[in-house]
Amino acid sequence: MKNKITITFVFTLLVVCGLLALYYLPPVNFNGSPLRKVDLLSDLRPDPVIEEVSDTDSIPLPVVAKPIFVDTCKAGMTCIEDYADSLELGMGAFYEALENRASLNRPVRIAYFGDSFIEGDILTADLRTLFQQKFGGRGVGYMPVTSRIAGFRPTVKHTFSGWESHAITDSVAFHRSMQDISNHYFIPRQGASVSLKGGKNYTSCLDTCDISSFYFFSSDSVKLSVQVNGGEDTEYIFPGDSTGMQVAQVEGRIGNVSWNVLQAGKNTRCFAATMDSKEGVILDNFSTRGSSGQQLTSIPLSILKAYNRLRTYDLIVLQYGLNVASENVSNYSYYTHEMEKVVRHLKEAFPEAAILIIGIGDRENKTETGELRTMPGVKNLIRYQQALAANTHVAFWNMFEAMGGEGSMVEMVNSKPAMANYDYTHINFRGGKHLAKILFEALMYDKEQYEKRKAYEN
Repeated sequence: MKNKITITFVFTLLVVCGLLALYYLPPVNFNGSPLRKVDLLSDLRPDPVIEEVSDTDSIPLPVVAKPIFVDTCKAGMTCIEDYADSLELGMGAFYEALENRASLNRPVRIAYFGDSFIEGDILTADLRTLFQQKFGGRGVGYMPVTSRIAGFRPTVKHTFSGWESHAITDSVAFHRSMQDISNHYFIPRQGASVSLKGGKNYTSCLDTCDISSFYFFSSDSVKLSVQVNGGEDTEYIFPGDSTGMQVAQVEGRIGNVSWNVLQAGKNTRCFAATMDSKEGVILDNFSTRGSSGQQLTSIPLSILKAYNRLRTYDLIVLQYGLNVASENVSNYSYYTHEMEKVVRHLKEAFPEAAILIIGIGDRENKTETGELRTMPGVKNLIRYQQALAANTHVAFWNMFEAMGGEGSMVEMVNSKPAMANYDYTHINFRGGKHLAKILFEALMYDKEQYEKRKAYEN
C-alpha cells in the first residue's frame, strides 16, 4: 500500500499556492460589479486605506451671495440653497404662489422630473400628500395615456387600450418633435380609451378630484367622449388645430373617469389624462427610467410653452444622477454643460416658475474585498450639481447630506422594515415617505425664511 502522505502534502501545497496566486489576478467584473478578491491572508493584512475621490478636477463652488437678512440653517436640517440673482425671484416664485393660491384661480402646480428613483410615484406620492394636507388640493395629477408600470403605482388605478405608444426610451420610431412634457406621445386606434380611478388606500387626498383633463394635438377634427363615475357618456367635438395643443375637460366630484377617442385623423396624437383639483396643490410625476435629464432639451419649446399656457407650473424639480455617477469618473463638467441647456430651455418655457435641482442621493457599490461603500464619484457629482445650480441661478438641495451622507443607503436597506432595495441604489415607498418628509420640512423652512427676509426688506 502506497504512502499517500507525500502526495497529500504536495496536493495541499499546490492548492494553497494557487489560492495565493489568485490574489494577484486583475479585478474581475460581473454585470458591472467587481467580484470579491480571493485573499487567504486577508486577516493578516492591515486594513486597506480607502482613498477619497479627489476634488481637484471639480468645478470650484461659487460663493453664495447672502441677502441683507442672513438666516442660518437650523441644526439637523439640510437647507435649500437658492442661487437666484438680484434680478430673479428664485424659490420665492413658488412660495408666493403658495401664499396667494386663493387668488390664482387655479391650483399651484409642481412638475417633478426624475429617473427611476421616483418611478411609480415613489417619494413624489408622499410629497404630494404633505402639500395637499397643508395647502389643500386633490388628485394624482398628470398621467401619460399608457404606462409600463401601471400596476406598480399605488396612487391611481390606470387602465388603457387601443393605443400605439411611443417613448423617448424607444430605440426606433420615436419622433422628438411629437412628444409631450413627459417625453411620450400616443397614437389612438379606433375606440382607444384611458381610464383613471383615484387610489383609496394610499391617502384620502387621491380618491376623488374636481376636474379631469385630456391633452392632445390634432390638425384634424377629433371626437371624444368621457364617462365619469360610470355614468352617461358626454361627447366633445374639437376642430382641427395645427398651431398648438388642445385640452378637453370635465368637472364634478370624480372618483373615476374614462376618456375615449371616437374619431380622429391620421395626425392626431394624444398625451395624457389627469385627475386634478381646482385649487390647492397638484404635483405631477415625470419619471424616466435610465435618464440623466438631458432628454428634456429635446421637448419642442412650442410644446412646453403650450403647457405653460394650459397647465402653468410654479415649481420645477430636477432630480437626476443615478445614471450619471460612475465609479471611475470624477470630472462631470461634460454633464453639467448639457444640463445647463436643460435649465435654460425650461426657463425660457416657464419664465415664472422656480427651479430646484436635487442632488443625487447615496449610492453604494462593492469594493474588491466585498465591502459596501459610497460609490466613488457620487460626492464629486454632487459638487458639480451644486455648481450647476449656482451657474444657472436656480436652487439646490443636497439629498445625499439629508439622507445622512456616506453609508446612509446601507442604513436604509438594513432598517427594519427596509426603506431601500438590495441594489443599494433605489429607495422603496417607505424610503420615499421618509425622504419626502425631510424635503417638505426643508421647503417649509425655506418658505418661512423667505417670508422673514421679505418682511425685513419691506
